[in-house]
Amino acid sequence: MDMDNMLGGGGGAIGQFPLEQWFYEMPVCTRWWTAATVATSLLVQCHIITPFQLFYSFRAVFVKNQFWRLITTFVYFGPLSLDLLFHVFFLQRYSRLLEESSGRSPAHFSWLLLYATSILLCLSPMLSMPFLGSALSSSLVYIWSRRNPETRLSFLGLLVFTAPYLPWVLMAFSLVLHGTIPKDEICGVIVGHVWYFFSDVYPSLHNGQRPLDPPGWWRRIFEARPTDTGAQEINNEIAAAAAPELR
Repeated sequence: MDMDNMLGGGGGAIGQFPLEQWFYEMPVCTRWWTAATVATSLLVQCHIITPFQLFYSFRAVFVKNQFWRLITTFVYFGPLSLDLLFHVFFLQRYSRLLEESSGRSPAHFSWLLLYATSILLCLSPMLSMPFLGSALSSSLVYIWSRRNPETRLSFLGLLVFTAPYLPWVLMAFSLVLHGTIPKDEICGVIVGHVWYFFSDVYPSLHNGQRPLDPPGWWRRIFEARPTDTGAQEINNEIAAAAAPELR
């Protein structure tokens, strides 16, 4: 391995280390969700904050005005451990794949996150789920798995299956690992299935209607105004004509 590859410049931007390159290659929503997850666990590990300051509670948020809990409940997966590494891997992998497949604009994926987080926050008090990161991650894994039915996966190098079975394999693994029914993963699958149905199945049955697509005002927040393609083509032609003279 030469020095350029060791410093991370072999396949990406010059001067970037491999970890830095991996971080900035992630789409924006996945990037900051992953960063917030790792940062929150580090803060808890260093005893700067405690999990009691992070979980979602209706009374704490709407009576005591602790609104940060609306976000922290989705970014805390536990202290530094192998279990956290497992969660971060699946979070960034399938969130990234789903966000990249939604197009260059983060409007559609961020609207999906808003939908899923809102539904999970409503369900949390009824199901006694103070931390919702695993449920949100399960929603994204489910949606990705249903949209890629032919993709073959291997779990721990032992079990080979197609993508639609991934959520159920993860549930079984969680059941074996923790010894309890993974109600957060089950809840996430239900939330993900509702999105998948109305985004991928419902339109083909109802003349292309997509009730869960982001509204126009939401897309305008994230999408820049279209450029003048005609002027851009003229500029490109001028630049191409001038190029031989500059050599």
